[in-house]
Amino acid sequence: MVKHGILIFARVKPSKGKTGVFDVTEDSGGRPKLSLIVPKKEADGFVNNKKETYNFRFDHVFQQDAAQEDVFDRVAKGVIDNVLAGYNGTIFAYGQTGSGKTFTITGGAERYGDRGLIPRSLSYIFKHQAQNPDKVFTTQVTYMEIYNEQGHDLLDQQHQGAKLEDFPKVHLMEGSDGNIALKNLSVHDANNEEGALNLLFLGDTNRMIAETPMNMASTRSHCIFTIHVTSREPGSAVIRRSKLHLVDLAGSERIGKTGVGGTLLAEAKYINLSLHFLEQVIVALTEKGRTHIPYRNSMMTSILRDSLGGNCMTSMIATCSVEKRNIDESISTCRFAQRVALIKNDALLNEELSPKLMVARLQQQVKELRDELQLATGEERTDELNDEEKVRCVEQVKAYVEKEVPLSVGADMRKIQLCFHLLKDLVTESRQELAHKSGRSNAVSRQEKSPPTSDQSAKQATPSNISHLYLPTEVTRLQDLLVQRDNEISILSIVASPVYQTST
Repeated sequence: MVKHGILIFARVKPSKGKTGVFDVTEDSGGRPKLSLIVPKKEADGFVNNKKETYNFRFDHVFQQDAAQEDVFDRVAKGVIDNVLAGYNGTIFAYGQTGSGKTFTITGGAERYGDRGLIPRSLSYIFKHQAQNPDKVFTTQVTYMEIYNEQGHDLLDQQHQGAKLEDFPKVHLMEGSDGNIALKNLSVHDANNEEGALNLLFLGDTNRMIAETPMNMASTRSHCIFTIHVTSREPGSAVIRRSKLHLVDLAGSERIGKTGVGGTLLAEAKYINLSLHFLEQVIVALTEKGRTHIPYRNSMMTSILRDSLGGNCMTSMIATCSVEKRNIDESISTCRFAQRVALIKNDALLNEELSPKLMVARLQQQVKELRDELQLATGEERTDELNDEEKVRCVEQVKAYVEKEVPLSVGADMRKIQLCFHLLKDLVTESRQELAHKSGRSNAVSRQEKSPPTSDQSAKQATPSNISHLYLPTEVTRLQDLLVQRDNEISILSIVASPVYQTST
């Protein structure tokens, strides 16, 4: 078990409007520090003791000009390496609406360099698998959306182009051991990077997006893209199963600032409520002596139970907008990140024994023990072989004949007799085939040696037939026929030799 603290990162969104005062420096210990400054309004005419400078420490702070590749290298690469080693991993983005969470997680569609963490993670995973051919990997993906506190499967291919309400709803089911299972969430195999990216694009087209005063393309739901990785060494019964959650949380928004109504207002209420429940979980995890953690308050916190205080290695990226009107929300985001950094996860290596390989290994051990018992007692078994044992004998004889693999069936006389019968059948079939070829060649030889009739002689005497015998294609055919006869004679000579008869 590895005690692992949640790593926190901050990313400052580029802005075209007026920005507030902020600064990125290092503290005395060399850790990056983001400072947000809110100047006092001296014109108010009263004493203002409000704090002006807010300092927040992160594992790294990405400036406005940070590239997507740099974000992936620092935030995601370490988590993915642990996932490939057999540990669970989670990366989630948190921030107000319009602060760049979706761009960080999924990326932009205009340039290849704008790819986000999800497509870069898929590329990194499949590249690693290609570089390690000595292991057997299996990769699967799921993509779900939590909209108005209801889960939906974004990869349900039977409902493409339909309304979100028509998609199958994902339900939470909790086992006796406390593990969460998601009903109606489809799991799709991803054999290569292209197939996995196609699934990602399919899910993105089904997401709920709306225009708000704060964001032209605001995602109105939480989305969780999960990559399941299974690895094992050939012949080993030990399997490592791990999963990587890539979470794009919907952005919090102040209703008084946005002034939305109707459907957008209902969506904003659900978003803010679920984020409130998330903060309750974070606060409970950081309080010493707290015995109850309210994971069940929302679907999102239930799904992320392992990611927050459980069996997982987690990283968080806080997206901040430094425009003057958004400084207050950015301060709240950074405060949330500071509380998240206090959480400690207990990451376990997810190893298990493959049931199929274990059953096959035990069956082989039972077979060997029975053979040893039969040799020790001298008792012969009289019951008939089952279909599986017969098929195995046929495969072993075929491998012995075609690939020269040693034929080993143990001390079971039933299997030994069956293998002798199979070998006898193969020899009989080969002799019949050789005899058939020999008879056909003898008939052709007698036909060639028989004297031509008067009609045939007359036909052969005509100039047209004589010239036909000397055409190039006819000469080639006669040469091929001569080579075929030589081969048949060689085969018959080998069959007739005493050495061949002794070996058969």
